[in-house]
Amino acid sequence: MGILTDGINEVIATTRSNAAPMGIIARNGVYRIVCFNGSHTEKNIVRDRWVVANIVHDPVLFVRTAFSDLPETAFVQEDVDGTLMDRLADTEAWIAFSAVIEKRGTQSMTVRITPVVEKVLSCRPRPVNRGFSAIIEATVHGTRYRLSGNPDLKKLIDHYRSIIRKCGGSRELEALALFDSFIADEQGGHFTGEIPR
Repeated sequence: MGILTDGINEVIATTRSNAAPMGIIARNGVYRIVCFNGSHTEKNIVRDRWVVANIVHDPVLFVRTAFSDLPETAFVQEDVDGTLMDRLADTEAWIAFSAVIEKRGTQSMTVRITPVVEKVLSCRPRPVNRGFSAIIEATVHGTRYRLSGNPDLKKLIDHYRSIIRKCGGSRELEALALFDSFIADEQGGHFTGEIPR
């Protein structure tokens, strides 16, 4: 298995009928994720003991899965050693993991994940796009801002907005508009979607 690299790999994790951006921590061949207690992801991993990492380069999908749920049609089931696991229909590669809970805290749990199957569905070279990277950063800060309302996070979000506007292509700009609509809903007192994930 060799898709993931050392460090934190930003993927969209899928569990049963659920998708959420997730950082897979890879250190010396050991993989872990941290899930917030009470999220769909946490509940599904506790119940099913598996998770699928979807390698995706669509900024709109990262924003959408951070702040809302996808329809059932967004998922494809794969038989992995006799277990049906959900992956995204629109993924470039996916890795199925078995999952073991290592530690539980008051706000989150740490899960050690072990790769079982990995598949590459398309292989397209992609140059680094600072606008795409900034969407990921803004989304991470946006989910935390949603929880805390911390004005320092708002400043970071504004910084990444300027990078997206300067460096992003049409898909990054579409993702930014979607992101802003979710943050505006949150600031107005109405927020849809499952946070924390």
